[in-house]
Amino acid sequence: MAPTPFNGRKPVRWLILGVTIGVLAAVGAELGGLYLAATHGWLPANADAPPPALERWLATTALNALILREATTKPNPVAYTDANFIAGVKLYAANCAVCHGAASGPASNIARGLYQKAPQLARYGVADENPGDVYWKIAHGIRMTGMPAFDGALTQKQMWQLVLFLQNMHYLPPAAQKIWNAVPGAAATRADASSNLPSRSSQEKRS
Repeated sequence: MAPTPFNGRKPVRWLILGVTIGVLAAVGAELGGLYLAATHGWLPANADAPPPALERWLATTALNALILREATTKPNPVAYTDANFIAGVKLYAANCAVCHGAASGPASNIARGLYQKAPQLARYGVADENPGDVYWKIAHGIRMTGMPAFDGALTQKQMWQLVLFLQNMHYLPPAAQKIWNAVPGAAATRADASSNLPSRSSQEKRS
């Protein structure tokens, strides 16, 4: 029987080659389109622009997968003591409140202007999250957001004290609750800053 274009292996090879070339061409076209968009200013890189759906999906999926792979599943090793709760409150006030909010008051100007929007933890909390997931976010930060990595700036114990406070901020012991209530919110901070500015009349007198 004489070979024909349809009874040998060559057609299969040509089919595979054609599919491969088609896939490579499609990928190349997408990469080329992304390059053009990036180099011509067509991609939103400003913090006040809504992110594209693909960017949201990639960032969320990659973050969740990485935390699932790297975060510990062990419980918080820090004990439930007044000293650890108070330490957590003070660490939060010094490092986190400016973006994530205090016990009361609106979000700060920094929080409102961030991309991604900083969650107001005093309002929503993280009590339902795995302690290891919260620790991972504190230690490593989240790329392309305002969340920094505190590993190296804080000790492991301090970061676990932060986790302890964050997961129990609505059920604090009295001593820690008193300090937490005293952490100034964004409104108080803005009022203090405004009071330090020279008044308009004083500026006119100087001029």
